[in-house]
Amino acid sequence: MTPPLAVDTTPRGWLRDLAGGVRHWLGLAAAAALLAGLCTLVQMGLLAWLVAVLINDSRSVASLTPVFVALLGVLVLRGLAQWGQERAAFEAGLRVRERVRESLLDHLAALGPVRLADRHSAALGQQLVEQVEALDGYFARFLPQLRLVMLLPAIILAVVAYLDWLAALLLLLSAPLIPLFMALVGMGAERLNREQFVAVSRLAGHFLDRVRGVSTLQLFNRTRASIDEVYAAADDYRRRSLRTLRLAFLSSAVLEFFASVAIALVAIYIGFGLLGYIRFGPADGLTLFSGLFVLLLAPEFFQPLRTLSQHYHDRAAALGAADGLIERLKQPAPSIPAFATGDSAPPRITLRGVSLAHAGRGRVLGPLDLDVAPGECLVLVGPSGSGKSSLLQALAGFVEPAAGTLAVEPRGPSAWMDQRPWLIQGSLADNLRVVAPDADDTALEAAIAGAHLGEVVAALPDELATPLGERGFGLSGGQAQRLALARVLLSRAPLVLLDEPTAGLDAITEAAIVEALQALRRQGVTLVIATHHPALVALADRVVDLARPPTAEERPNDVSA
Repeated sequence: MTPPLAVDTTPRGWLRDLAGGVRHWLGLAAAAALLAGLCTLVQMGLLAWLVAVLINDSRSVASLTPVFVALLGVLVLRGLAQWGQERAAFEAGLRVRERVRESLLDHLAALGPVRLADRHSAALGQQLVEQVEALDGYFARFLPQLRLVMLLPAIILAVVAYLDWLAALLLLLSAPLIPLFMALVGMGAERLNREQFVAVSRLAGHFLDRVRGVSTLQLFNRTRASIDEVYAAADDYRRRSLRTLRLAFLSSAVLEFFASVAIALVAIYIGFGLLGYIRFGPADGLTLFSGLFVLLLAPEFFQPLRTLSQHYHDRAAALGAADGLIERLKQPAPSIPAFATGDSAPPRITLRGVSLAHAGRGRVLGPLDLDVAPGECLVLVGPSGSGKSSLLQALAGFVEPAAGTLAVEPRGPSAWMDQRPWLIQGSLADNLRVVAPDADDTALEAAIAGAHLGEVVAALPDELATPLGERGFGLSGGQAQRLALARVLLSRAPLVLLDEPTAGLDAITEAAIVEALQALRRQGVTLVIATHHPALVALADRVVDLARPPTAEERPNDVSA
């Protein structure tokens, strides 16, 4: 498991902490970029010298072959340096995205389905994909360029000042205009990117809800209205995207304008100085070499600043994404002890004064004292709302007790099954391997047989490779339940939690599930079942009625339904 990220209170601080983990890659990218910039400086110097020599000294091209070879070598070295910069920057962005995505997945797993019940799956998917990907430009492009812009323009300015201090003064006076406009643009771009991420999350959830409910919409003749709603949401996102692009293009045009004006001023000064119309300061000392060299270096002086301004929108996008990611990572998760190493034995469960509460509902269960022996089959009964599902969620580690202590020792993996099994779009085998990715076909077939689903699978055209739609589309309710039970069998979890596993099923399917649970009992698995069905109650070693929960003074054998 990836170590949890230290979540700073601000997006800038959080991004700074992430940058610390890839500092060496960012330094390597900046060093390679600086080498490429120095190669460009040498290249421009060689070009200016070649032109000056060919024009002033009338030397033959053949006599300058060594210089041309040196120029070619500089070009090759510059290309290699640029490749190294791109490679190191890509590696920095990749490692940051991997770390953030793994930490986010670990945090979502720690939160569990109960704490994420009010979060749309489309919004979570958008965070895992788009918002994490939005960090790439900040680390792969903006940060290396930020380091480069601190060094290369200063080196070029020093060379220009050595050749002509007045030209260097013109460059120095115009340079601050670019960072100034970058800061002005960044004030609005960060806000627009944050709003855009919120809008696309809502759009994804809106569209997914309509797709999932398309059958209901058709039954009530609401398909046209739902299409119009999706169109309106998409059009709102389009407008927000165009607003962000408009700001980006406008800022780039302004920055290019000021850079072009500064370069033009330098060109005018050099031209008139070489013609003898300017005799102020160092203009009298201008030569064809120095003038051409300064003119060639003027665009290179602004190039790092212009590139940084282009990547400044990557910074705004990263800050907007970081705002949502920080909010998710700071959501408190239950403190669950680590799993015991090695083969986990059936656990002993101990509850002392445990109370459970939900936001907006207050206390839903407790205080409760309960002991479950290893390998015991405990059945929870009681009217709806008595806290059966909440207790199972606490045993699974999805929620923490509001009061009291709950111990599951040893804490190993647990299997969960309820009346609405979670099935993914994929084959039957894919749905089984969710709990055991390395399971072979023999293990899958054994689990299918244990869940009494063998005849159903054999009748399918592709058997285990038969594709299923989202939420098990293609299977009946009973078949989906038995597939979920096969997944429980395949997991070999020492603790199995079942929430109304036979609700709404026919007698034949119910009997098949009961028989499979009897096989689990014989294996010594600890079973905790919440149910109203007599067939499941008959399995129990002990029945606990949560309408009258046991206390510490009562012996287990004294508690009955």
